[in-house]
Amino acid sequence: MMKIAIYGQNYTKDASQKAVEKLLDFLLAKEADVFIEKEFLTTQNSAIQDSSAIRKFEKLNTSFDLLISIGGDGTILRAITYVRDLNIPIVGINTGRLGFLATIQTDEIESTLSEIFNGQYKISKRSLLSVETSPKNESITSINFALNEVALSRKNTTSMITVNTQLNGEYLTSYWADGLILSTPTGSTGYSLSCGGPVIAPDANNFVLTPIAPHNLNARPLIIPDSTEVTFRVDGREDQFLMSLDSRIVTLANSTVVTVKKAEFAIRMVERLDETFLDTLRKKLLWGEDRRN
Repeated sequence: MMKIAIYGQNYTKDASQKAVEKLLDFLLAKEADVFIEKEFLTTQNSAIQDSSAIRKFEKLNTSFDLLISIGGDGTILRAITYVRDLNIPIVGINTGRLGFLATIQTDEIESTLSEIFNGQYKISKRSLLSVETSPKNESITSINFALNEVALSRKNTTSMITVNTQLNGEYLTSYWADGLILSTPTGSTGYSLSCGGPVIAPDANNFVLTPIAPHNLNARPLIIPDSTEVTFRVDGREDQFLMSLDSRIVTLANSTVVTVKKAEFAIRMVERLDETFLDTLRKKLLWGEDRRN
């Protein structure tokens, strides 16, 4: 019997509800052991909330075989805070918009889950960023990792900030900009891409530094090995700046030193056997589409 965790957010309530109902019909027919995240369970209808076949979870452990995320890519970014280093594979059902990570549509739930239950799937390992601050900041001590990116940006000001950047202890440059992004390959199709960064294949052993609206126009995105330890110091007219780890934001004093490196664990994304990154690029970014042809 498979032990399955379900996590979601209720931004798209109707689409989410439909996906949950289809998913539960399949899982309960397969006699799976089903757990729904505590807060997400409260958004479901009374029949689901009162079902004796469904339990709730607040934390995960290694006894779970699978976590199913219902929503968009942002939902998966929050789901990884439950998975952490437990090596639980994640399946993303897309009820949001673009969906680079959540690639399974609602009408594909039964067929995809049937393949997974039959062992017909592959795992894509995604590297993460690990963050340390000096002095330590308690708000990120327990969740100090990011799947997409770590971004430093200005706070309470329209003025730019200066981000002094070192790679493995060697000075690189001081970015004068609205901020700076350090992105994983997974995050390269997100915030970094919108700021002019390159697309990086998920299995590449690289990170990318992408400035946000730099004033020094010769500052360009830089691809670095993912073995690099990156250190940031921020200066600006204000005494504080913002640091975001995916969707989680913390305010730091300018005296804070931020050190980022590759995390010691990876996230395991479940993919269909016929699913490829290049196919996703063509579908989601419309690569190669030309209305003249």
